[in-house]
Amino acid sequence: MEPQDPAVVEAVKASVGIMAEKSSSDMDLSGALQRLGENYPNAAVAKAKEQLDILDSVTLNIAVTGETGAGKSAFINSFRGLGDEDDNSAPTGITETTKQMTMYTHPTKPNIRLWDLPGTGMPKFKANKFLKDVKFETYDLFIIISSERFKENDVFLAKEIQKKKKSFYFVRTKIDNDIRSVAQKRNFNEQQVLCTIREDCIRNLKEVGNPKVFLISSYDLGKYEFQKLVDTLEFDLSEHKRFALVQSLPVCSLAMLEKKKEAMEKLIWLAALASGLGAFVPAPVVSLNH
Repeated sequence: MEPQDPAVVEAVKASVGIMAEKSSSDMDLSGALQRLGENYPNAAVAKAKEQLDILDSVTLNIAVTGETGAGKSAFINSFRGLGDEDDNSAPTGITETTKQMTMYTHPTKPNIRLWDLPGTGMPKFKANKFLKDVKFETYDLFIIISSERFKENDVFLAKEIQKKKKSFYFVRTKIDNDIRSVAQKRNFNEQQVLCTIREDCIRNLKEVGNPKVFLISSYDLGKYEFQKLVDTLEFDLSEHKRFALVQSLPVCSLAMLEKKKEAMEKLIWLAALASGLGAFVPAPVVSLNH
């Protein structure tokens, strides 16, 4: 058995006490040990340090692809919390701006990477070459974007992603433009318009089974289904990649604010507990610049 050093016990108690706003089960030593699945303070502190290391180093690679001009770059910028004119933003325009695979890191979390893939609708698009260049193993998931109907190349790519046993999601962008274009019509009903767009997307994608389709506006993530997309990605990702995803996303809704708050509380809780043995066991400095 591992001895319970009284000095360690007191240090851990002090660290756990930092979380004054947490529930009482997190405030005492036994609650802290239980939360980490350990019986002794030394082991709990070591585990907290280990989890901080993992959270600090976990990577998430998201590939963004789709038809030329569908809004891939605008989506990547919004996902990273940047405007189209901000420094280090992906270039956007009315013509295809992505000629080759380009990686964009998150401005404050460089382990979160979004990859802008060349448009599948370019005149010189060659499916076999595209698949050879993609390097499927690089990415955790694929987001296939369209601003109109999903086309033959989108279905083709989805099938290839399925073969590689990777996750993919269809994102229909520029929904705000669609709504504006019909908003003045008699008997306009926004929900009915959204339902029609979704049904059209699913009908065009019937070859890939039961596709996950999300309707969004890259310039107003708080509207439509960006939050639903995030919730789905969270569900499909592993625990640590899920944590990285939440940290990297901009606050665009109350639900997102709550998710980020929970993530920050977890970081603070782990850092507080990990510091409990800092004076007794030398350890590398863990970056908490999140």
